[in-house]
Amino acid sequence: MAGVALGASVVAAFAGPLTDRIKAGEAIRIGFANEIPFAYPGPDGSPKGFVNAEVLGVLKSMGYTKIEPVQTDWGGLIPGLQAGRFDIITGGMNILKSRCENIAFSEPMARIGDAFLVAKGNPKGLNTYADIKTKGAVMVTGAGYSNIEAAKAAGVTEANIMQVPGPTEILAAVKAGRADAGAGTYFTVKQLADSTDGALDVSDPNAMPESSMNWAGIGFRKDDQDFVDAFNAAQKSYLGSPEMMDAVKAYGYGEASLPGDKTTAWVCANR
Repeated sequence: MAGVALGASVVAAFAGPLTDRIKAGEAIRIGFANEIPFAYPGPDGSPKGFVNAEVLGVLKSMGYTKIEPVQTDWGGLIPGLQAGRFDIITGGMNILKSRCENIAFSEPMARIGDAFLVAKGNPKGLNTYADIKTKGAVMVTGAGYSNIEAAKAAGVTEANIMQVPGPTEILAAVKAGRADAGAGTYFTVKQLADSTDGALDVSDPNAMPESSMNWAGIGFRKDDQDFVDAFNAAQKSYLGSPEMMDAVKAYGYGEASLPGDKTTAWVCANR
């Protein structure tokens, strides 16, 4: 992707606020995991996925094209940001009250519903977290995923929640029958189901209650609030524009994925 530095990332010590890094001529380091279609590395290490595409578009509109991608696992995103290994989390992270206590978020860039990866035909009828509880099913999801909090809020016990590193392991657990349902966002689950040639299905996302709906934002360190404010102003103009929608359409992001009128302040308080 033009303007993106694709060399191997050097893990550096915390270098101060992001604005100071930019003024010093340093690259903006974007951190993400391997989460298709949100954010993931391409074959050459370049940042792919609709969240990366959106962030690169916003940064370009701000005049910033010196970007360095840094890949880590999902559980390392917030610690990595706080430790100064990168400057922005572009992983497609849902805005949650627990996360808002530790990092700053941009205004929402996507509205995202949950779904389950299930056996073909969904024989156990698992469409909601309440179904997991009622039927005593075992749910697998990624360590640190928002699905864990959603399941617990519905009364699912720790014993019925299997935590694994990410999507590859979620798929393996459901395929092998170690879990009855693999929980993730609809985007992630559909991509996993599509990779199984019909062996696995996606639960009905419309059956999920409104309370399970989430909004994704871009993560920043709290002491970079000046940059967050500038990013939000640029994102407001870019979000939903023809340029953005063209950049993200290949990843399945459409008009229905736009965040609507919910603010980060509201989401932090209510999720």
